[in-house]
Amino acid sequence: MSVSILETPPSAPRSAPPRKIWTRGECERLRDTGVLDYEHLELIDGELIQTMGKGRPHSYSILLLREFLVAAFGALFVQQETPIDVSPIDNPVNEPEPDLAVISCPYTHYPTGNPPASDVRLVVEISHTTLTFDRTVKAQLYARAGIPEYWIVDLEGRRLLVHREPREGQYRSVLAFGGDEHVSPLAAPGSGLAVKDALPPKQ
Repeated sequence: MSVSILETPPSAPRSAPPRKIWTRGECERLRDTGVLDYEHLELIDGELIQTMGKGRPHSYSILLLREFLVAAFGALFVQQETPIDVSPIDNPVNEPEPDLAVISCPYTHYPTGNPPASDVRLVVEISHTTLTFDRTVKAQLYARAGIPEYWIVDLEGRRLLVHREPREGQYRSVLAFGGDEHVSPLAAPGSGLAVKDALPPKQ
């Protein structure tokens, strides 16, 4: 059965030396001049996070989950590794690129900009070495944006962490589902996913 793991996660560690806080505008200008390889970077809380080197298990899980989400919502409503907007207060220094996102309008509706948080129905992150970051920084970012559901595929723990009920910058419901359990997205209650079907085979 699913297990509640609702808790106050540890704060992300902060280093003592000052750091350069990047804005989306600055990153866009660097990208346009070719100085910044923005394709493999993600802007979170004003810091540029390296996103390359995901590995085969990570990619395998994305493909499995994308197939499920496309069947549940349709291909035009599922984004893969594509930026979204978050809350207005966070947008200037954040441009997350969730592994998968389900949006309420076809992605052709956003030819020149990101989907706003109000159009995002579900975000998914695949975690191997980034579980703490995804459970703290990313979860708080998505909760502040009011995104109703956030899934983390924990590859190491072979489980799915389902975050729901965003309020005051936190998800008030966090449940862990094991491989033999089933989960349905809030926006598609008739579509059930066996958690094991989102995980690569055991090594």
